Amino acid sequence: MDAVTTYKLFAENSQKTLDRLSSSPVISREVEYYRENIGNVKSAEDLVSDQRLLNFALKAYGLEEMSYARAFIQKIVEGEADGEDGLADRLTDPRYKELADDFDFQSFGAATTSFTRATEGVVDRFFQAQLEQEAGDQNTGARLAIYFERKAEEIDNAYEIIGDRALFQVIQTAFQLPEQMALQDIDKQSDIIKDRLDLEDLKDPEKVKELTNRFLNLWDTQNSSQVSVPPLVGMFSGVQSLSLDLISSLQSFRR
Repeated sequence: MDAVTTYKLFAENSQKTLDRLSSSPVISREVEYYRENIGNVKSAEDLVSDQRLLNFALKAYGLEEMSYARAFIQKIVEGEADGEDGLADRLTDPRYKELADDFDFQSFGAATTSFTRATEGVVDRFFQAQLEQEAGDQNTGARLAIYFERKAEEIDNAYEIIGDRALFQVIQTAFQLPEQMALQDIDKQSDIIKDRLDLEDLKDPEKVKELTNRFLNLWDTQNSSQVSVPPLVGMFSGVQSLSLDLISSLQSFRR
């Protein structure tokens, strides 16, 4: 099924899909486990020590491919003392900052997991991630489009696009930017994106919709004979072989 058709099916029937997912026995067990146990987590170390809880939380933020990197994730949610920028603030991928903000143990300590954003907020994110994965199982382009529409309003600068591989792929496709662009200096990449895209347009739902449709049509044109692959294989293959130092280096940018 092409990206345009798949996108329409999931975008127009998102509530039905979410209702179906919530009734799935496998998903229900994971949601129940998270709700029953997240309140027992009082520190960053507690969170990463429970692999099942950690997997659930990372899935909610689209970071499931990092489930093996417990020490790295612990540093993300621990933050830094004395008001200094934490590791998440030094990475361009905004997903890490979202995770660190919702599990802000540096600021709130043991009370962190009593807030809604760390309980039902994460559950809501988890269901949305499941919906996007199902769309991606049908067509990767559809998943990218749904993800882009959800995140567009939160984008404040081009570095956030560069740091999020999914967002970057949407913009790269929509504006037909060359693949070699990713090899250029990160500031140069930022300049190229700003030359093509008015970032203020991402605050306008109508313009976001136009950009989404543009992406979907170009995606289908470029992938007309391509068989869809599971999104984590297509987008994150080989990531398990990267060291934590290399991950940090690749995602850091010059402030």
